[in-house]
Amino acid sequence: MRNLKLLRTLEFRDIPAPGKPQCFSLRTEQGTVLIGSEHGLIEVDPVTREVKNEIPLAAEGFLPEDGSGCIVGIQDLLDQESVCVATASGDVVLCNLSTHQLECVGSVASGISVMSWSPDQELVLLATGQQTLILMTKDFEPILEQQIHQDDFGESKFITVGWGKKETQFHGSEGRQAAFQMQMHESALSWDDHRPQITWRGDGQFFAVSVVCPETGSRKVRVWNRELALQSTSEPVAGLGPALAWRPSGSLIASTQGKPNQQDVVFFEKNGLLHGHFTLPFLKDEVKVNGLLWNADSSVLAVWLEDLQTEENSTLKTYIQLWTVGNYHWYLKQNLHFSSCGKSKPVSLMWDPVTPYQLHVLCQGWHYLCYEWHWTTDRSSGDNASDLANVAVIDGYRVLVTVFRQTVVPPPLCTYQLLLPQPVNQVVFSTHPQKSNDLAVLDAINQISVYKCGDSPCADPTVKLGAVGGNGFKVSLSIPHLEKRYKIQFENNEDQEVNPLKLGLLTWIQEDIFLAISHSPSSRQSFIHRMTMALSETDEEQGQLSVSSSVVVDGIIISLCCNSKTKSIALQLADGQIFKYLRESPSLAVEPWKNPGGVAVRFPHPCMQTELAIIAGEECVLGLTDRCRFFINDTEVASNITSFAVYDEFLLLTTHSHTCQCFCLRDASFKTLQAGLSSSNVSNEETLRKVERGSRVVTVVPQDTKLILQMPRGNLEVVHHRALVLAQIRKWLDKLMFKEAFECMRKLRINLNLLHDHNPKVFLENVETFIKQIDSVNHINLFFTELKEEDVTKTMYPPPVSGNVQLPRDLHGKSVDLICDTLRAAMENINPHKYCLSILTSHVKKTTPELEVVLQKVHELQGNAPSVPDAVSAEEALKYLLLLVDVNELYDHSLGTYDFDLVLMVAEKSQKDPKEYLPFLNTLKKMETNYQRFTIDKHLKRYEKAIGHLSKCGPEYFPECLNLIKDKNLYNEALKLYPPDSQQYKDISVAYGEHLMQEHLHEPAGLVFARCGAHERALEAFLACGSWQQALCMAAQLNFTKDQLAGLGRTLAGKLVEQRKHSDAATVLEQYAQDYEEAVLLLLDGTAWEEALRMVYKYNRLDIIETNIKPSILEAQKNYMVFLDSQTATFSCHKKRLLVVRELKEQAQQGNLDDEGPHAQESDLFSETSSVMSGSDVSGRYSHSNSRISARSSKNRRKAERKKHSLKEGSPLEDLALLEALNEVVQSIEKLKDEVHHILKMLFLFAFDEQAKELQKAFEDTLQLIERSLPEIWTLTHQQNSATPILGPSSTANSIMASYQQQKTSAPVLDAELFIPPKINKRTQWKLTLLE
Repeated sequence: MRNLKLLRTLEFRDIPAPGKPQCFSLRTEQGTVLIGSEHGLIEVDPVTREVKNEIPLAAEGFLPEDGSGCIVGIQDLLDQESVCVATASGDVVLCNLSTHQLECVGSVASGISVMSWSPDQELVLLATGQQTLILMTKDFEPILEQQIHQDDFGESKFITVGWGKKETQFHGSEGRQAAFQMQMHESALSWDDHRPQITWRGDGQFFAVSVVCPETGSRKVRVWNRELALQSTSEPVAGLGPALAWRPSGSLIASTQGKPNQQDVVFFEKNGLLHGHFTLPFLKDEVKVNGLLWNADSSVLAVWLEDLQTEENSTLKTYIQLWTVGNYHWYLKQNLHFSSCGKSKPVSLMWDPVTPYQLHVLCQGWHYLCYEWHWTTDRSSGDNASDLANVAVIDGYRVLVTVFRQTVVPPPLCTYQLLLPQPVNQVVFSTHPQKSNDLAVLDAINQISVYKCGDSPCADPTVKLGAVGGNGFKVSLSIPHLEKRYKIQFENNEDQEVNPLKLGLLTWIQEDIFLAISHSPSSRQSFIHRMTMALSETDEEQGQLSVSSSVVVDGIIISLCCNSKTKSIALQLADGQIFKYLRESPSLAVEPWKNPGGVAVRFPHPCMQTELAIIAGEECVLGLTDRCRFFINDTEVASNITSFAVYDEFLLLTTHSHTCQCFCLRDASFKTLQAGLSSSNVSNEETLRKVERGSRVVTVVPQDTKLILQMPRGNLEVVHHRALVLAQIRKWLDKLMFKEAFECMRKLRINLNLLHDHNPKVFLENVETFIKQIDSVNHINLFFTELKEEDVTKTMYPPPVSGNVQLPRDLHGKSVDLICDTLRAAMENINPHKYCLSILTSHVKKTTPELEVVLQKVHELQGNAPSVPDAVSAEEALKYLLLLVDVNELYDHSLGTYDFDLVLMVAEKSQKDPKEYLPFLNTLKKMETNYQRFTIDKHLKRYEKAIGHLSKCGPEYFPECLNLIKDKNLYNEALKLYPPDSQQYKDISVAYGEHLMQEHLHEPAGLVFARCGAHERALEAFLACGSWQQALCMAAQLNFTKDQLAGLGRTLAGKLVEQRKHSDAATVLEQYAQDYEEAVLLLLDGTAWEEALRMVYKYNRLDIIETNIKPSILEAQKNYMVFLDSQTATFSCHKKRLLVVRELKEQAQQGNLDDEGPHAQESDLFSETSSVMSGSDVSGRYSHSNSRISARSSKNRRKAERKKHSLKEGSPLEDLALLEALNEVVQSIEKLKDEVHHILKMLFLFAFDEQAKELQKAFEDTLQLIERSLPEIWTLTHQQNSATPILGPSSTANSIMASYQQQKTSAPVLDAELFIPPKINKRTQWKLTLLE
């Protein structure tokens, strides 16, 4: 749905040269044009408008002096820096333009009719006067010569498999006689010049030749390969014309065909068969086709036509038409009308081989014209709901308009078409915001037809409905009507004859004012024409557009864009400069477009499409080049953009990665846009969506969510971009337009929670408005069923980043219960009968479904059905309820209400078999009330309620109750049901205690037994857990004798010794067993020296001091000395090994900069210290084994953990194991301080000074060794765990790599605590100053 927009026109009029021009060629590298005439060659520069070279071939004898000579071909040879010229007389001449040297490289006696070079300039083909083809290399060495007329079909001749003869086949409407008709050969067209025509395929592998067959007199097309071997011959085509053009992409060969009532452009395949056609807008014998030309990218076909002489005084014209194809339909996009006589008649034309949409035309009066077009989408630019999102497509004498707001019609169909008397070249929509549906059409004779939307007094015959409407259909569509046609009045009408496309970039800026651009024919200047509508005095039906004023701009204007909101107009020059057109100033003028910093804006490369947009409050110019580079002002934002459109505050772009991105420009900046377009994975799904390969933006429907995309073939696709959808929904919700928002969300599968979450406070304040607007029970129920606690504005649909004040949110989070209650209250207030089902849904959708309430309401409906017309019956309500809730769950809840009528009502609607539930219900009805309810609760597994009901049934049911309590562990709940002094309470407590004993919870069991008075069981429990105080209390309550107490004391003492509670065991033996001697021995075993001494003096057994206490103290001192020696040796050994391991690791890391891992040349080093392997090797080794270990027992897991930190030399994590072992040594020494202090006091007391000093010194030496070693073992570097590589100005590549390797080999996160040095409490007073 695109049109060709004229970007620029380049003219060189009245080139000073003798004779008449015959043909021309381009020198693309130099930017010059070579023109051949009957006198020779001239080279001109159309930009500077000067003649560069003249080569008089006639003077050199290659052309006759009388002017009858003819040049049949010119070709610029890039690699030879020469020009090849072929004359009709048969000479092939090489001309060196720098030295003006001429060389005749070959001559054909019979003359040359055509010279054609292959696209790669490796081969040259000559068609001679003797009807032969000569193929030569680029050095003019002949390869082969063949006759141009061949009887054979060619190498690609079709194979007949013999499936019946022509006479036996079905011939359709032609009848059987068609089988016996002879093929009639029609002669060539009357205006055919009988010259051969040659065209090459784009890759140079094949060429086609169109010649008139001498036998039949009709034209044939033959396809040859580059070895001059015939491939195929075209099927007989009546009226085949001489024009021939092979599409560069290689698919089709274009030619023309004269039919009885029309002229067609027909297409051949390489095998010679016809493949499609389109009809030219002329009758038979009205025009002749001089040539067909494909542009470089095969997208545009130029048709060069000329009127045939019909009457002597008729004005003859020459036409150049540009045709494009889309969705298998051929569109006539541009029509250039030249005169067929005089100086403005074209004699030759060609497409530029480099710039695809640049056409070069040479006229008879030495006028050179160069036109450059580019694709554009002509769409209406309004942004309110009155804009219909029109898109206009030019198709010859028609303008196809599609109204996307109401219907999406795929091209070539349309909503309606405008019928014009002349071919259309430009379409423009009004930029007035309220009249954006009005459009103006500029045709080939520079006449503007203005169509306006609104009430028309009568039907307009120039407007015809397309794919909409028809018999019996009423079209609710605002169709425009032709208001008036205006003729543009030029100051110099001769300009229009020489250059038919004088005006370009037409823009409708006000209701009666147009802007248009023209280019100076003699300088690099452009004119901005301001044209005003004026009624014509002579013809009332036709008005005039007079050029009221013009502005001269130095430079070539190639684009013009207008912002309908700000009324700004931006112009772009060919060098990328941007100017602002000041339309409000009294004297029309332009000034450079400046950014906020006051610097003039200039695109680095000229852009084919430009738009104005407001980004972050500043008006900017957006541009897209033909190389997909996207600019905002002079900043390149992206380089992979295929199309873009600006709508309201959104920028929509399609990219080469087959995505469509949508950005909100309100709070955006260049950097955010650049970041959003450059990142391959966009985190916010709202801005990006995948689209089909090659999609382009056509238009956006204003105040809607539709985005129209066109695929490469031409078909359309409508997408609702998430960003547009959410933005529109937010606007509707801000305006409290809940119905529109709901319908859009339901259709496009947007989560309905957004209705509430967008602004919870406003929604809850306007729930009645919401209900009245939705006004549908089903839709309200749908809203309820989608409700969830999650805030979708934080998860699914986060709002775009905005500098505005955020809406206040509820700090306690979202509450589904609150929404349900608020909506239910509103519905009950409005019409409780109408919204009955929604009210039921609000109960069911609460966090804890209120099914009992729902069932009760249904039961009430059954009891007294309301007589209101829109009321819901109980049957309907229950049927609906079964859709929301599982029938079995609903049956269970109805049973839980103990209402059998309700149970029966639910059961009847379910799929349950009456044989299942009726006997059960009948059994229940016969029971006593409390037991009945117990049975129901037990059936529903509501055991707490069940024992509550059973406890009221009387003491005879207590055994059943106790069994249920034991079975379901409901002891705590059951104890609350009986008074503490009852027997039932005691029985339950005893059962509870036994249960705790089985769970090995002896102390709680003992407390439960003690509370209910079961002292013997309590004593057993306290004995089992070693709670000696409680056990002795129970013994007192059981009135134990002295001997029983002594026995109990010895039992308790034994258990306490097992638990290493020697002091408690000694207390029990002394006080309850009166065995103080055993008590003293236990105290000595527990190193409670002072308590043992106290007891010795208490019982006056001083002999025990010599026999037991002193030997025990000396033995303990020896043990401490041995322990300190072993710990000191272990600490020193581990410390020494740790320093060695670290040194080797650093050396290995330096080696790892060149060789990775232990597989390199330094493997000897690694065999010694495998602990310095890289982190990847370590993780690789252990990840697999740990994955197996994880499935094993906890014992094996602990074993694996121990193996992981192995102290074996060379183990992978030896340094961590050493740190762990050193840490354990330090902690064990730290724990000895109190014990050493106590034994030192005892040694001093009993005058063992030497032993005391020895122990104190040894312990002090050990502590000093540890304190000195801590900074060496737990260094600052290892504490940091090499978390950050060493970077900075002094770092080198090696140092950064070394730090990175160190980071790789560092410990896992789980072992991070090993790098924290152990704490030593220096405040602990362990030394005995008396020994110093």
